[in-house]
Amino acid sequence: MRFIFKTRYEQDLLLAKHGGQVFWYGALLALTLAAPWLFSEYWLAQLTFVLIYGIAGLGLMLLAGFTGLFSLGHAAFLGVGAYTQAVLTNAGLSFPLALACAAGLSAAAGWVVGLPALRVKGIYLGMATLSFGFIVEEGFARWESVTGGNAGIHLKPPSMLGWTLTSGEGFYFLCLGLAVLATLGILNLLRSPTGRAFVAIRDSEISAQSMGIHLARYKTLSFALSAALAGVAGALYAHKLQFISPDQFNVLQSIDLLLMIVIGGVGSVHGAFLGAIFLISMPQVIALGKDYLPAVVGQAPGLQGLVYGVVVIIFVLFEPMGLYGRWLKIRTYLQMFPFYRKGMFKRQKSFQKSDRLK
Repeated sequence: MRFIFKTRYEQDLLLAKHGGQVFWYGALLALTLAAPWLFSEYWLAQLTFVLIYGIAGLGLMLLAGFTGLFSLGHAAFLGVGAYTQAVLTNAGLSFPLALACAAGLSAAAGWVVGLPALRVKGIYLGMATLSFGFIVEEGFARWESVTGGNAGIHLKPPSMLGWTLTSGEGFYFLCLGLAVLATLGILNLLRSPTGRAFVAIRDSEISAQSMGIHLARYKTLSFALSAALAGVAGALYAHKLQFISPDQFNVLQSIDLLLMIVIGGVGSVHGAFLGAIFLISMPQVIALGKDYLPAVVGQAPGLQGLVYGVVVIIFVLFEPMGLYGRWLKIRTYLQMFPFYRKGMFKRQKSFQKSDRLK
């Protein structure tokens, strides 16, 4: 078991708490940098999608995992970013400016959607965000002069300073850089007073308000930041596919994003990327397993949805902390053996009287 004895306040501000984290995160960064030379073009494309969905997962994790707000329409912010990037890029705007506009417009949409969060919560907030997702999807389909309607719209490759990214390796490094920046940004935000206010709202709104936290301001800010990250992911998603249409940003995409953070581990930055790996790899695993199943099962059109549903039920019942939570338990067990206690990670269910009466 590793014990960290802190002797100065600056140790609390370090991103890496000990040398082991520096080593393993450095090794992970080295592996991702060497990926174009280690993997084939197909697997590099899948890894690029993992990075893109990881950025979107970070945004949804900030909203649901760290602020405690529920969203069933997050694919709409992904679509706003994707279509903004497509329209501005095809108009001749450089990639960085178009990306900034995509993030800004998505953040504005998130701020507007965050307004209902001031009065509703739980399933009612989910219904509000779900309605917003339907409205945006229908808007993409009807606004044919800008979005191309159901026929979709093609994108030019990203370009900046006279340099155009046409190779898969170059676009992978672009996604990797943005994913690293987004991760560092979220980690630093969570250490700031704003991030601590988000966590306080998640744990108890009454307690947070009693400590002087402005609920309306921080809830709308959380929605805006979450939507901005989803907009960045949507812009990268559009460039990767080079073609987008309204049906790519429907409610099923929103459910996939929510499924991603639940399986990865709600309330952890690692969980966003672990969930993205699951979301991208699971269709390949299902496709490989079809050959070993009876034809009536392997060729069934709803097999993937069935597998996803079973996996979610298993995680909710047996591992609510997700993949990252399971890894924490395994690591702690190995470090503390034979003194590990089964109930170490069981969350204490003690609430204030005012919370119980709500």
